[in-house]
Amino acid sequence: MAEWIEDDNTAVTRWAAARFPGLPLLAVGHSVGGHAIALSSGSEALTAAVLVASHAGVTRTVRGAAERLRVWCVMRVLAPVLCAAFGYMPGRRIGLGEDLPRTVMLQWSRWTTLPGYFLDDPAMDVWRRMARVRLPLLVLGFADDPWANPDAMDILLRPLVNARVDRRHLAPRDAGLSALGHMGFFRKQCADRVWPQVADWLLAQCARAPARAGSEA
Repeated sequence: MAEWIEDDNTAVTRWAAARFPGLPLLAVGHSVGGHAIALSSGSEALTAAVLVASHAGVTRTVRGAAERLRVWCVMRVLAPVLCAAFGYMPGRRIGLGEDLPRTVMLQWSRWTTLPGYFLDDPAMDVWRRMARVRLPLLVLGFADDPWANPDAMDILLRPLVNARVDRRHLAPRDAGLSALGHMGFFRKQCADRVWPQVADWLLAQCARAPARAGSEA
């Protein structure tokens, strides 16, 4: 997962910067995608970014005793056992999303055992890396998300000491919706009521930012 956060994200960002030198670069990262924006050296090329439901995956912050126990069992028990048995994390088979490579799942599992998630992993050098981020960041959280709740988001945002953070916490009823949760932002039901808020914010940052090198403007 550390390689996805740094190597893959940086490679894509640098490719986009080279391919479209006259355009502002914007990023929207969900959950671990927000981790990549906050940690990747490639983010220095961005004009602005949005972190959607991004949080430190600290098990003790999960809301609801049943959900907290479920997450603990998945990350601490099922993940190591299934990775040993199958050689990868068979997420699809057990209804937990996409399959993941063994090393990715085990690193993620180990981070959940640390009091501050990957902030407490010295190999990640989180405080130095996240202090480099000086971008405008829109940080979105949702009132019915048991994982990316305010406490878990606070932990993740703590090292972003130089970023210009616009933090918003939305309740489903504010958007006329019955639920948002951890994944709901990306469903079509949000297209008319929630997505425009993000698009308008990004466009506003582009209007304020100086043109990138290579721009013909």
